Amino acid sequence: MHSRPGATVGTVTDERRREVGDNDAPVEDEIEESFDAVVDEGAERLQRTLRVVLATGFAGGLEIGLGVMGYLAVLHETDSHLLAGLAFSIGLVALYLAHSELFTENFLVPIVALVAREGTVWQLVRLWAGTLVSNLAGGWVVMWLVVQAFPQWHTVLEESARHYVDAPFGLQTAVLAVLGGSTITLVTRMQQGTDSDPAKLVAAVAGGFLLAGLQLFHSILDSLLVFGAVQAGASITYGQWAAWFGYVLVFNVLGGVVLVTSLRLIRSADLLRGRRRDAPDAPDRATGEQERGTAR
Repeated sequence: MHSRPGATVGTVTDERRREVGDNDAPVEDEIEESFDAVVDEGAERLQRTLRVVLATGFAGGLEIGLGVMGYLAVLHETDSHLLAGLAFSIGLVALYLAHSELFTENFLVPIVALVAREGTVWQLVRLWAGTLVSNLAGGWVVMWLVVQAFPQWHTVLEESARHYVDAPFGLQTAVLAVLGGSTITLVTRMQQGTDSDPAKLVAAVAGGFLLAGLQLFHSILDSLLVFGAVQAGASITYGQWAAWFGYVLVFNVLGGVVLVTSLRLIRSADLLRGRRRDAPDAPDRATGEQERGTAR
């Protein structure tokens, strides 16, 4: 007995649709769901008031300071940067669980939302500048507390800080900074790609191990080490920190935006076009919400 041609075609089509997903776009369902979550979260970040941006960033500085405290404790006892890197991941776990943010976590999510027309360039600049300054302020405060609480760590703190500020600018240091920015942005991308909290925590631990264990150059993490060394009386100045910080910041941004975020934008190009078509007036709405938030 032969099946009707129409039924055969229909059956094949149904099976094929189950394989490729329920949407008509040439992407997997999981990618589309992850993309929507990234855009929605990015839009929320971009439309925060300055008060919320500063408070979230300051808390992020405090929490990454917990990771630095764990890093120094293990490094002091073991002299192993790899083991200390695992201890540092406490800070990234704290950031995730407390819903705070580092400056370098704000490359992927808000940029995707901006390209999807769910925010404005001004909002991105405000988010970046506010988070960066408040991260450093919160980190300075927690390092002052650590320096006062653990004077036995002063030597290892100075040695750790000098590894960064005394490094001559060149290809190696530039690449270390690029890897530092791309690593933390990749952690964000991995966490956005799953709904599993254990998987997100594994990503945080992996990122912390690579970032601190391999002594990659990271504008916030390493600044806390330098702040602590200065507060402990080391012969390091804030001028030396500023000279180092300037180029590391630039290469962190390049690593996070070019190596990770741009690839996500290319992968999601079809979804971005659809999102922009669905929300042609999104920048106007975002600007209005920003102005209302400023007025409040």
